[in-house]
Amino acid sequence: MKPAIGIILGSGLGAFADQIADAVAIPFAEIPNFPKSTVPGHSGRLVMGTLEGVPVAVMQGRVHAYEGYPPEEVTFPVRVLGLLGVKTLLVTNAAGGIRPGLKQGELVLISDHINFTGFNPVVGENDERFGPRFFDMSEAYSKRLRMLTQRTAKDQNYEISEGVYLCVLGPSFETPAEIRAFHALGADLVGMSTVQEVIVARHMGLEVLGISCVTNLAAGIQAEPLSHEEVMETGRRVADRFTQLLAALVPAIDKETICA
Repeated sequence: MKPAIGIILGSGLGAFADQIADAVAIPFAEIPNFPKSTVPGHSGRLVMGTLEGVPVAVMQGRVHAYEGYPPEEVTFPVRVLGLLGVKTLLVTNAAGGIRPGLKQGELVLISDHINFTGFNPVVGENDERFGPRFFDMSEAYSKRLRMLTQRTAKDQNYEISEGVYLCVLGPSFETPAEIRAFHALGADLVGMSTVQEVIVARHMGLEVLGISCVTNLAAGIQAEPLSHEEVMETGRRVADRFTQLLAALVPAIDKETICA
C-alpha cells in the first residue's frame, strides 16, 4: 500500500485511528530508528490502512523535543511518511487558546506559525534527496486545504476559524506574562508540537493542513491551573466532531487532488 495522505494525531485525539479500515498497527518501538513516545495520550503506533477507500498512514501519537529528542529525531517520522509516498500531511494538536473568544473544545485551522522552540530541524548539512538548502515557508499551511476544510465543516453545520499557532519547547505550561507577549506577537494558539514537523514536511514539498483543538484557555485567561489531564479530557469530549471532520475531509482532499 502506498499512502496518499499522512495524519499525525495529537494529545487526546488518537481515537480517530480506530476509523481506519484493514488497519495494520505497528508500535513505534518496533520500527527501526523511530523515537518512542513517552507522553500519556500518545499511543505511539503507526497505523496503515484505508479511510473511505483512501490509503492513509496515521501516526497515533508523536514525540516532542521536551521528551529529550533532538529535532532530527522528532521529525524522523515525517521523513518516513514522505518516503512512503505521502504527498499531503494533516497535523493535529492540542493547543491553548490565546485569542479572546476562543472556546474550550473548539477546532481551529492553523494559518501560520511562530517557532519559539529555539530549534530548526533542518539545521546542519542539507540532504538534497529531501529538499533544497533554502526553501519557501510563506504558505506553510495550504490555503487550498484550509478552504476545503472550511467547506467541509460548513457541510457539518458549524464554522471553523483560523489562527496563528506559536510553538514553545515545553514541557512547562506558559506563564501569564508569556501569554500576553505571545498575544502581542499575533499568536492565537500556543502548544509544544507541530512546527518542527511542518518545517520538515515543507522541506520535502508536502502540502500541509494543520488543525488545533483548543483543549484549554492559556495561562492568565482561565482561572484554574493548567494540567495535562484537562487537555486529555477535552480531546475525548471533541473526539466525535474531530473524527467526523477528518472522515469527510480525507476523501475530499483525495478527490480534489486527483481532479487537480
